[in-house]
Amino acid sequence: MAVQTIEVPLNRVEGDLEIRVAVEDGRVVDAWSAGTQFRGFERMLVGRAPLDGLVITPRICGLCSTSHLYVASRALDQLAGVTPPPDAIRVRNIALLVENLQSDMRHAFLLFGADFVNAAYEGQPLYEEARRRYAPLAGSAAVAALRATRKILEIVAILGGQWPHSSFMVPGGVASAVGPIEFLQCRHVLARFRHYYETDVLGCALERIAELKSSADLDAWLDEAPAHRDSELGFYLRFARAAGFERMGKGHGNFVSGGSLDIPEGSAVQAQGGGRQLVPAGFLSSDGAGSVFDQREVAEHIAHSWFTGYEGGMHPSTGVTEPYATGAEGDRYSWAKAPRYAGQPAEVGPLAELLLAGHPLLQALVAEQQGPNVFVRHLARLLRAAAMLPAMETWLAELGKDAGGLVLHGVKMRDGEGIGLGAAARGMLGHWLRVEAGRISRYQVIPPTAWNGSPRDSGNVRGPWEQALCGTPVEDLDNPVAIGHVVRSFDPCLVCTVHALDAGNGKPHGRIRI
Repeated sequence: MAVQTIEVPLNRVEGDLEIRVAVEDGRVVDAWSAGTQFRGFERMLVGRAPLDGLVITPRICGLCSTSHLYVASRALDQLAGVTPPPDAIRVRNIALLVENLQSDMRHAFLLFGADFVNAAYEGQPLYEEARRRYAPLAGSAAVAALRATRKILEIVAILGGQWPHSSFMVPGGVASAVGPIEFLQCRHVLARFRHYYETDVLGCALERIAELKSSADLDAWLDEAPAHRDSELGFYLRFARAAGFERMGKGHGNFVSGGSLDIPEGSAVQAQGGGRQLVPAGFLSSDGAGSVFDQREVAEHIAHSWFTGYEGGMHPSTGVTEPYATGAEGDRYSWAKAPRYAGQPAEVGPLAELLLAGHPLLQALVAEQQGPNVFVRHLARLLRAAAMLPAMETWLAELGKDAGGLVLHGVKMRDGEGIGLGAAARGMLGHWLRVEAGRISRYQVIPPTAWNGSPRDSGNVRGPWEQALCGTPVEDLDNPVAIGHVVRSFDPCLVCTVHALDAGNGKPHGRIRI
């Protein structure tokens, strides 16, 4: 059968994304991921005062503005040579986790789950149940997720004044006028979210989910009680297995995390192995070998991106963002750059973070299924709250007991370099900053979707979800729903990634919209 090329402009993603795939004998044999919008936030920051990054970078994205503020403030902490007080670290961590958990729930039940009511599944045994749960803006799970996530965001507003685009994290801590009353309000809001998560999403207590260590344990849990089977997690397990999610979206199998959520001094929260961060840093290769994360191994390639200025890969502290697009670039097809770790493409996100943190169930599933896939990737997103809620509760209970306050006074900016790393909802986020003569001379941002949705690099190696798309079944060229499953399992956010436009690569054989 002849190879057919189709172009798939995906909706229900943040920003502008086009996927082009080559299909032969009903399966994807090649794929290209294109971010189709240039925004240039890094260029906007050059020449500005260092503190301007706290206001400008949260505007990169309306979904993960707290994440950008978090890493921007960490970069300025390093530049100023200061460590925030323990309570300031707690407040930063709580705000970041609130944003991540609301994003996980909204993606799961408003964006990813909406594909379960695709026409391709009409007539399947679970279709009517899927429609009741996930019909856009009407399904029970979609409505419940909107209510619960709207409420939990009040915590960021209480601690930081507003959401999105708050600027309350500053070098040396947080500029928040909050105390015991506000901390109690936050605990009440978080308790309500936990009730929603345990009742609707899990159908059981967090402690029961923590007991699951293998696929056999997961199967036993599903059959253990009607509340488990009828929960959103239980329905996902039933639907995903019927749809064959374990057979979709393997990818390269490399994972990376730059670490996030420092453990404050004196906190009862403990990280894996006594580490200093709740989300550990590290690199996990496809052969299962782990290594210590070294940010010097990060490099961005532009061989297939609409940029110019260098060959091969460059570290973000020396890299440049020089747009170049005339419509006749040949192999260039995306505004996203191609980040690599130690020369390799690597997946970021909840699965990467929980694997590196030693999550026994996810580690077992990846081993049993010989690598990642749509099933386990989205399962990790559903389970992340179970791993993070206990730490959030502890940090909220500890607030106000430390005499160090919420901010260091008299912090002065100086010339030099600063690096801020953290875990946004979609994975590792990094800001690299240089200040000369009191002004920003260089600012480079590598967001999660740049890692996951990157184009090919200088060695012509596909990005993570380009690779994950290869082998995807396409039963209907006019409705390739499995392509949406694979890409959305990474939770795409193109507005952060792209540094509208006709790439000038010729006309595709067909255009469809999922």
